[in-house]
Amino acid sequence: MRARGAVPSAVLAGLLSAAAFDPFNLPYAMVLGVAVLVVVLRRLTAARVRLVLAVGAMYGLSFMVVLIWWMNAVSLAAYIALVAAQVVIFALIAVPLRAALRLSWWPLWGAAVWVAGEWFRSSFPLSGFPWGRLGHTAVDTPFEAWVRLGGMPWLSLVMFLLAASLVVLVGGAVRHRALAAATVLGTLLVGTVLPTGVVGERGTTDVALVQGDVPGAFLTWPRGEVFALHIAENRRLAAAVEAGEVPQPDVVIWPEGAVDIDPYANPAVAEELRRASVTVDAPILVGGIFDGPTPETAYNESTVWNADGPGDRYVKRKLVPYGEYVPFRQRLGDAAPQVARMSRDVPRDMLAGDSSEPLEVAGLLIGGSICWDLAYDEIIRDAARAETDFLSGQTSNAAFTGTAQPEQQWKISRLRALETGRWMLVPSTNGISGVADAHGDVVERAPMHEAATISVEVPRASGRTPALMLGPWVQWALVGLGLLGWFLGWRRRSP
Repeated sequence: MRARGAVPSAVLAGLLSAAAFDPFNLPYAMVLGVAVLVVVLRRLTAARVRLVLAVGAMYGLSFMVVLIWWMNAVSLAAYIALVAAQVVIFALIAVPLRAALRLSWWPLWGAAVWVAGEWFRSSFPLSGFPWGRLGHTAVDTPFEAWVRLGGMPWLSLVMFLLAASLVVLVGGAVRHRALAAATVLGTLLVGTVLPTGVVGERGTTDVALVQGDVPGAFLTWPRGEVFALHIAENRRLAAAVEAGEVPQPDVVIWPEGAVDIDPYANPAVAEELRRASVTVDAPILVGGIFDGPTPETAYNESTVWNADGPGDRYVKRKLVPYGEYVPFRQRLGDAAPQVARMSRDVPRDMLAGDSSEPLEVAGLLIGGSICWDLAYDEIIRDAARAETDFLSGQTSNAAFTGTAQPEQQWKISRLRALETGRWMLVPSTNGISGVADAHGDVVERAPMHEAATISVEVPRASGRTPALMLGPWVQWALVGLGLLGWFLGWRRRSP
């Protein structure tokens, strides 16, 4: 295949991959897109590396330009920078992937390289970008339950094998088509019978999620308004409990950023939170932006607040570059006008937490995560320990109102519930607030862009799924196999 055909085909593959995600949400589109990319790279066995790099770059460009269009809500510069970084990474991934596709049993070697590439993309640069993984497209398909066995890396491997099997079925040798058909049928059948649901169920608890909404466009809110809206919705919840319309909650969960004034520094806000807990007769897991150790820093924090004041806390571990902190602020601020503008929009750098200990709330242990944390395998594995009753994914997607980002994130939340064998409870300031059970199904979802409360009886979990026990080993084994496949394929390169 010449460059004239390879590059447009790579663009088509990237567009197909993006179509698997919201707002298009076309089932198996990314499987088809990866299959097209595999065909292109297999036909470039003897091509120069620069052509392979170009193919990877154009795949990444067409994929990411569409997938993360919502990043424009942060800024055009941040969108361009993130797309550019991903284009470079996909260009680099194409080289070892082309090498692995030269080998016998290339579907397996190629799958390992793909998973290794996703790991690399999720880790670099800065905190990485674990968005748009092949495994994410398995939600609502018969293959989604595979995540229960080995986590997201294993699910991506299964989905890559489907793409590779499609390539073999369409254009492979006759003797290989039966094996490809058996792979598709086998993964389908196993996926439909894999056990899902709550792992080690041990009773239930009543939880309420408060969605207070936000007052207008992002970054235009008067200070304290978001907090006031959540206080108001909390009062409505208390009134509904008193009237017998909803059960008395054992714990109430507010979203990320619901408290926009630091209660540690403002006694009036702390007292308001204490009264809110007394009013609803339950501890509240509140999310807020609190002061850091210096005037230039802050924490994106989740804190248990009850009638006696604050309790356990969780600080967000994975922060969004140029959204929650500005990398190289001092070095680039004066030289790059866009960085200088971002420095004004993000006046304080948030500091990352370093612990995922479950939060103790009213005799419960809640595995906490905040927004972006959700996409990182190691954070969810840490949160879903054997003793964790359920997972909380506090978020604030107000910056992305009207974009596809909340729907994309919500589907990752559902896969995390399925993966960990625990219900996932997601309160958001203005949507998507919802509850996903341990089958990955939607239990309840609040209307978007208005104040609302979800009241739900949650089964408590104990123990660990295979994904939680084997996930790290699966990840590193596949990364190692991917590197080995690259090396073996490089040795077999054509003269």
